Amino acid sequence: MRRHASRWPTGIGAFVLGLASLTGCAIDKGSALAEDFEESWAGTPDVADIRTTKNNTLPFSGTSTGTLVLEDGTPADRVRELADELGEYVARNDATSGRITAGGITFSVVADRTRTREVLALWRSLDADGRAEGADIEDAPWKGEADRWQIEVDAAGMKGGMALFKDISAEGGSHRPLPGVMVLKVTGPGLLVESAFGDRFPTEAVAAYDAVSAQYPVAAATLRRDAVSGSAVRLVVAQSADLEQAGELARGAAPNLGDAVEVVGEGQ
Repeated sequence: MRRHASRWPTGIGAFVLGLASLTGCAIDKGSALAEDFEESWAGTPDVADIRTTKNNTLPFSGTSTGTLVLEDGTPADRVRELADELGEYVARNDATSGRITAGGITFSVVADRTRTREVLALWRSLDADGRAEGADIEDAPWKGEADRWQIEVDAAGMKGGMALFKDISAEGGSHRPLPGVMVLKVTGPGLLVESAFGDRFPTEAVAAYDAVSAQYPVAAATLRRDAVSGSAVRLVVAQSADLEQAGELARGAAPNLGDAVEVVGEGQ
């Protein structure tokens, strides 16, 4: 009985190993992809660290994301060179996503070199902008929208953060908007502002902030999409402000938001 039992798993193991050999896939494919990425990029000049994720969905199926963390001060030309090489790697390994971290900014590298060059241009302009302390530019397809970017920026201050949000969203600024759909979120001390429903620029929410901040000091601002609570704008003004007038200014600038506009004083 014991000898028979020991032979049965051996046969199953041989079958599984044989199947893996025939399909050319590892059982934990995500782990194998991560290992391949680390081995492929180990020892690359100007790469300080290699980080990977592994997603083993089903036997012989999975994905991985590999991130190259570059040395501080890596020249822009070298960043572009590595991005081109990583794009070629991603093109050859379609179950692996590629990312680069340089100067406190992390961005996706895709097989399409034109799209990657557009992301590089945004990386370079953000890296040179003192209002941005860090950022993440991620290729994030969603519900059939293949050309979609999700961008998160950490700003050094509230006013600078609001200016960054507008600058990244609008044509003609120091930051060129990425083609396709952009989901943009900027955070900073007391600030959270993000794209409206449908990834649109939150025109009225920003107008409410602008109207109030032009008259009174704003201590905190939250301009966000929230389908559950309906809260689109929450502004906290200084105690010295005329709260009633500040509320009128905000609601007058955002007439279509109605009760979704909230203006309170500090400490409330």
